[in-house]
Amino acid sequence: MRTAFTAEQLADPQTAASQAAIRKCVHCGFCTATCPTYVLLGDERDSPRGRIELIREMLETGGPPPTSTVTHVDRCLSCLACTTTCPSGVDYAQLIDHAREHIEAHYNRPWPEKLLRAGLAWVLTRPARLRVALFLGHLVRPMEPLFTRLGLKPLAAMLRLLPSPFRRGAGGGGASSELTTSTPTRYPLPARGRGRVILLQGCVEPVMAPQVRAAAVRLLSRAGFEVVLASGEGCCGALSEHLGRAEEARAMARANLAAWGRAGKITAIVTTAAGCGTMLKSYGRVVGEAVPAKDILEFIDEVGLPAERRALSLTVAYHAACSLQHGQQIKAAPPRLLAEAGFDVRLVAEGHLCCGSAGAYNILQSDLATRLRDRKAANIAATGAAVVAAGNVGCMAQLAPALAMPVVHPVELLDWATGGPKPAALVAPEGVIQARA
Repeated sequence: MRTAFTAEQLADPQTAASQAAIRKCVHCGFCTATCPTYVLLGDERDSPRGRIELIREMLETGGPPPTSTVTHVDRCLSCLACTTTCPSGVDYAQLIDHAREHIEAHYNRPWPEKLLRAGLAWVLTRPARLRVALFLGHLVRPMEPLFTRLGLKPLAAMLRLLPSPFRRGAGGGGASSELTTSTPTRYPLPARGRGRVILLQGCVEPVMAPQVRAAAVRLLSRAGFEVVLASGEGCCGALSEHLGRAEEARAMARANLAAWGRAGKITAIVTTAAGCGTMLKSYGRVVGEAVPAKDILEFIDEVGLPAERRALSLTVAYHAACSLQHGQQIKAAPPRLLAEAGFDVRLVAEGHLCCGSAGAYNILQSDLATRLRDRKAANIAATGAAVVAAGNVGCMAQLAPALAMPVVHPVELLDWATGGPKPAALVAPEGVIQARA
C-alpha cells in the first residue's frame, strides 16, 4: 500500500513504524475471512484491510479524525486473527494501537463515552477498586433489564459479566483455597528446585477468578519452580493500551520492569491471563525493553507436566483465547497438555473467531460482543463436552452466562490431574460431582 507521510511526520518513530506496517499490506483480502467484525457485518471498513486504509488516511491527515473512522476503529476487537492469516507480515497490532492513541489525543468523544472509558481504566486496573465495583454491582444486578430498556447498554453489559456463586463455572465466589486468602510475596520452595519464576498478579483475574492463581502456584511448585509475587508490580497496561491511553500503559510497563528488576534472578515471568501475556510480550515495542514472559500453558509445555497423574474421565471443549492463539501464536500446546493430562479434548468449530470479550470490548461494544459470544457458545455446546477450558479470564467471564456447562481455566484442570484439588466449578450447586476421578 502506498503512503504519503511527510519527512516531518516520519521523524516520529511511532509514525515510521506504522508506515512500515502499512506498506506491507498488499490488499490480498485474506484477513477478511478471519476478522470477526467483517464476518458479522460484511462492511469493508470493518475488516483489517479497510481499517488499515482508514488508519493511513487518518495518520497522514493528522488532527481530529472523522467520526466514521473512529466508529470503525472502535469496532476492532484487537483479536489479531488477521496477523495469523496475513501472508505479508503486516504488524496490525502496531497500527491499531497507534490509531487508538491518535484518536484518544485528537478526537473529542461525547462526554458519556469519555466518562465510561475513564471509569473502566480507573476501576479495572486496580483490584481493590474492582472489588468495590463488584460489590456495588451485585446490589443493583436486579436492575439489568431496566438498564437495557433505558438504552444503558454498557451498564447492563457490566452486570451480565458479574461472577456469581450461583452460576456454575463463573469465576468468582465458587472457589476456595488457602492460596486465595492471602497474598504472600513467595510460596514454599518446591521439593526439587528447577528455577524461580515471577507469577504475574494481574488486576481482573485475582478478583473474578482467584482460583486460577491458586492452581497455577500449585502446578508450578509441583513442577519444581519457586513462585514469587513481585512487590510493586501493577497492571500490565493492556487495558489502557486498548483504550488508547498509551502513555498510561507505558508508565505501567516501566513500573513493572522496575519491580521485576528488584526481584532478583528468575527463569521467567509467567502469566495465567493470555491477554496480559500478549501485552508483556509487546513491552519491547511499547517501551523498548523485552521481558522473558511466558503464558503458563506455554511454560508448562516447555518444562513438562509433573509426573503424577490421576485417572480422569472428562470431556473438555478447548476454547482458544485470541490473545493466546493470535497474539502469542500459541496454538498446539494447550490442547496437547490437556490430552497428555488424560482429558478427552474437543476442539471448537470456528475456533479462530473471538468470543467477544477482548478487554473491555464486551462493555464498549456490547451488541457485537453478544453476537460473537452467542455464536461461540453455540459452537462450544455442539462439541458435547462436559466443561469448557479457556485460558483468559475475560473469555471465562464472557462465556459463562451463555453456557450450561462450567467454564474453567486449563491450569485448573492440569493442577487437578497432577495432584491438586478438583476445580470448584466441576461440582454442581446441589453437590453432584460433574466429573469422575
